[in-house]
Amino acid sequence: MKPATAAKKLGIYLPAAPDDFRDREISRTELDALTADPPQWLQTLRTEGPHPRDVVARKLGVSNSGLARGGITEALTTAEIKALLADPPRWLVDERATQAAVRAENARVKQRDAERAAKHAGE
Repeated sequence: MKPATAAKKLGIYLPAAPDDFRDREISRTELDALTADPPQWLQTLRTEGPHPRDVVARKLGVSNSGLARGGITEALTTAEIKALLADPPRWLVDERATQAAVRAENARVKQRDAERAAKHAGE
């Protein structure tokens, strides 16, 4: 598979990976081996970053779109993410509130649909 695909599956930021990883195809066997027994460079990337956008968004509790609205276009390290969480800027507070509202609405719709399904099953 392409290095970008392997990086996505591993949850790492491809430009921060070693040249040996970025410059060649990765077999499924190699990917499985990296997942089962990650080398030091992979462990370091996962813990310290820089992290890809989806990981940054998840750690900040916002959507990828929320990151863009907040002006975050580059990968962030764990230290940078912790600094944002420790002293959240206004955009982050707003985006986290938006994300919480979306989750609450999704849960409400799921509950409503489950109740409707149960009602129809009993008919």
